[in-house]
Amino acid sequence: MINRRDFIGLSLKSIVLIGAGSALQSFAPGSFVLPPRRKVKLRFALASDGHYGQPQTTFVENHSAMVQLLNKEAAGRGLDFTVINGDVFHNEPALIHPAKAAWDQLSTKYYVSHGNHDMIEESEWEKVFGTPWHHDFTVGNNAFVVLNTADIKGKYVCPDLDWTRDHLAKHTNAKNLFVIQHITPVKWTEHGIDCPELVDMFSKQQNLRAIFHGHDHAEDGMKEKNGKHYFFDGHLGGSWGVSYFGYRIVEVLQNGDVLCYQVNPKATDPVNSTTVKR
Repeated sequence: MINRRDFIGLSLKSIVLIGAGSALQSFAPGSFVLPPRRKVKLRFALASDGHYGQPQTTFVENHSAMVQLLNKEAAGRGLDFTVINGDVFHNEPALIHPAKAAWDQLSTKYYVSHGNHDMIEESEWEKVFGTPWHHDFTVGNNAFVVLNTADIKGKYVCPDLDWTRDHLAKHTNAKNLFVIQHITPVKWTEHGIDCPELVDMFSKQQNLRAIFHGHDHAEDGMKEKNGKHYFFDGHLGGSWGVSYFGYRIVEVLQNGDVLCYQVNPKATDPVNSTTVKR
């Protein structure tokens, strides 16, 4: 078990156990202890909404602090990769370059999704980050589908449904499938957008374990629809949202469980976390 001293100054939030048949179990604060590291098969982090370059925000300091935190995670319990889930920069296309330079300081490989404030042509985005707005990747027997939810002017859009259908089918045989998209496809938040066809695809995908979002800075928990679980990670920058700059950790365990928890680096609340059980 992990030493409690490793979490002094940290609060881990969003505690859920998703079992076979999508049964849900929650953990109260202070009631959960992380499993031994040797039982973790894959571990990755998600952070979103850095808004690099937004006026009157401490975007340089925010990115530096988040990189240090994630590098500490990598050096400690370990990270296989990091996902930056949208709003990488704030509106001005030229900001993509210093934003990338900031994230290049990560000690892990990282992937990005396109957000509504990332107002740049897709071709230019791909030149910088090496992936189009819709893309997928695999790590072992885990598949990741990254979807786009905004156009170049920042309008909220549903992802390309044909592309999504094809790539969900492509990864049907993966042991675990995760979807990453900036904006939630259910209008259960102030800044969500309804994409019923997409949600129907998710609901039917048996190996889909979780969907991860940024965008809603004030959301750092989990919502459920049709037995699927949609997670939010607050924000690491910008001018509004939850009162801390945090990130989410996901651990795929040897026994098939998937452990998710939101990290508040500055809080002193008791540890709590989320386990997704298979």
